[in-house]
Amino acid sequence: MDRTILHMDLDTFFVSVERKNDDRLNNKPVLVGGIGDRGVVAACSYETRAFGIHSGMPMKMARNLCPEATVIRGDAGTYSNESKIVTEIIRQTVPVFEKASIDEFYADLSGMDRFFSCHQMASELRQRIKRESGLPISFGLSANKLVSKVATGVAKPDNEKRINQGDEKVFLAPMRIQKIPMVGDKTNQLLENLGIRYVKTIQDMPMEMMGKVLGKNGIALWNRANGRDDSPIVPFHERKSISNERTFGKDTGDVKRMREMVRAMGENLAYQLRNGNKLTSCVSVKIRYSDFNTFSKQIKIPYTSADHILIPQIERLFDQLHNRRMMVRLVGVNFSDLVTGNYQINLFDDSEEKLNLYMAMDYIRNRYGTDRNGNSILSWGTTIGIPNIASMGNPFNGEPPVIPAHRNA
Repeated sequence: MDRTILHMDLDTFFVSVERKNDDRLNNKPVLVGGIGDRGVVAACSYETRAFGIHSGMPMKMARNLCPEATVIRGDAGTYSNESKIVTEIIRQTVPVFEKASIDEFYADLSGMDRFFSCHQMASELRQRIKRESGLPISFGLSANKLVSKVATGVAKPDNEKRINQGDEKVFLAPMRIQKIPMVGDKTNQLLENLGIRYVKTIQDMPMEMMGKVLGKNGIALWNRANGRDDSPIVPFHERKSISNERTFGKDTGDVKRMREMVRAMGENLAYQLRNGNKLTSCVSVKIRYSDFNTFSKQIKIPYTSADHILIPQIERLFDQLHNRRMMVRLVGVNFSDLVTGNYQINLFDDSEEKLNLYMAMDYIRNRYGTDRNGNSILSWGTTIGIPNIASMGNPFNGEPPVIPAHRNA
C-alpha cells in the first residue's frame, strides 16, 4: 500500500499567537524571544525577514537590523495552551499522528483514499484548525515525511502543497541543498566547496561517491535528495518531563538570586503538575557557568506534586551543584518520570489545612495569573507564614476564598 503522509506547520506560531491576542500587531514587524542583549529570536514575522532576520539570531542583532520591530518576550504557557487546542483538533480527525514540536505535526493518512480523498481531508482539517484556533497553518502532502516537510516550506505562508506519488525527485531537483532536512551550515559549506549547490547535482551523482565524501551521512543525504524516506510516524504520547530555565542578562555570582530563581521555577513547575493532574518522581537542577560548561544533578523521590516536598529537594540539589568560584550564565529545573495522578495525602505529615492551602494557592494563580517573571503572586515561601490562610477552605467548593491581609502576600 502506498503511503500518504501529511505534514502541518503553524506559520510563525509565536508571532501568530501574539497577533491573535493583539490585532494591532497585524502586518507589522514582530520579534518574539529574549528581550535582553543576550536573548535570541524565538520567532519572527515575515515582515522582518526582508531585513535578514531569522529564528535563532541574537536579539540584539535583530533589533539593529529592524529597529521598528515590536519585541515581545512571549509567554510559554500561552503558546502551550494554543498548541493543545490544535493538537486536540488533529487527534479528533486523523487515525495516527506525531507531534514533532509545539507547532509541527505529521499524520499518516495511508489507506484513507479508500473512503475519502486524502488531499480533501487534509484541506478540510487545515480549514478547521484555522477556524477553531484562529491561527494560520500550512501543510505538505506526499508519500513520506521528508518530502511533505519540504512541501510545507514551499507552501508557506498559510497555504498547502501536494506532491503526487512519483514526482518527488522532480519536485526537489531545483532546490538549494540546504532545503533538505539534515543539511546544516557545515555540511552545506562542505558541499558548496565541492561545487554542489542544488539537489539535482546530488541526484545525478552515484550514491557511492556521496558515501566517500560524507560516509553514512552522505548515503542518507543521497537518499533524501532522491525523495526517499521510510521513517515512520511516531504516535504522539503525553510528555514525560517538564522543565524551566533562565539565562541571566549578565553572568552572576549572586547565590541568593540564583537560589530564589530555581525556587520560583520549582513552584511554577509544581503548579503545572497539579494543574495537569501529573506527579513527578525525578527532580533535577542544571547550572551553566560562564565558560559554557554545563552540569546537572538529579534525585529520585516518591511521586508527588507538592511544593513543600519538591522545593527543598531543588534547593538541596542547587547547593550541592553550585561552584561558588565561578560566575553562572544559566540555571534550570526539570521534573521527569511524569505519571497521571493527584497528590496523595501523607497520613503522617500532611493535614487538611495543608491540602486546602495548595488548592487555595492554585485557585489564586488560575484567577489572577502571574507576574511578568512568570511567578505566582502567592508562593509556598510566602504562604507558609500566613497563619490563617489554610482556613480559607477548599476554593473549588462554594465561594472563592478570602485572602487575609499579610505583608508578604
